[in-house]
Amino acid sequence: MPSSVYHEKQMRQLCALHALNNLFQGDQSYTKAELDDICNNLSPNVWINPHRSVLGLGNYDINVIMTALQKRNCEAVWFDKRKDPSVINLDAIVGFILNIPSDYKFGLLTLPLRRRHWIAVRRIGDYYYNLDSKLRHPQSLGNEADMLQFLREQLAQEDHRELFLVLECSTNEETAQRWLKDSASDQSV
Repeated sequence: MPSSVYHEKQMRQLCALHALNNLFQGDQSYTKAELDDICNNLSPNVWINPHRSVLGLGNYDINVIMTALQKRNCEAVWFDKRKDPSVINLDAIVGFILNIPSDYKFGLLTLPLRRRHWIAVRRIGDYYYNLDSKLRHPQSLGNEADMLQFLREQLAQEDHRELFLVLECSTNEETAQRWLKDSASDQSV
């Protein structure tokens, strides 16, 4: 693993913040205050903000992540898990954000509550990494084939996992689905 892999570790309910910062490898890092401002802009003048935890400790939803990505000239595209990840044009992707279920722990005690957890996956150098903030270190997934198998396994789970593709924004309507491989060119290979 290259020593230059940036990896924030989990603190409180800030997995969305860590996923974003891990995705962008610490470049132009986001702050909790910035994500809280996004929440307030998405739902101004409300007592309980629906885009984060009631206590304001994090647990941000996809709306906050999508808005944060737009501030860095990127966008998130929901991936239909009925498709195989091999249809993804990896050259068009900045990275991936997965939303997975996670156990709720209080100290050493695991409570029977299911929460949602955000993790980032991206290519760094020649390899793809799972940059889950709950991991002690980034997990090398290997090459493209290995990473696609990882995504297949994640999406095959029966516990409502979601995959979002992160792309740089484009104003050209022709490139709206640039993340999807051109099936005509794939057949000629």
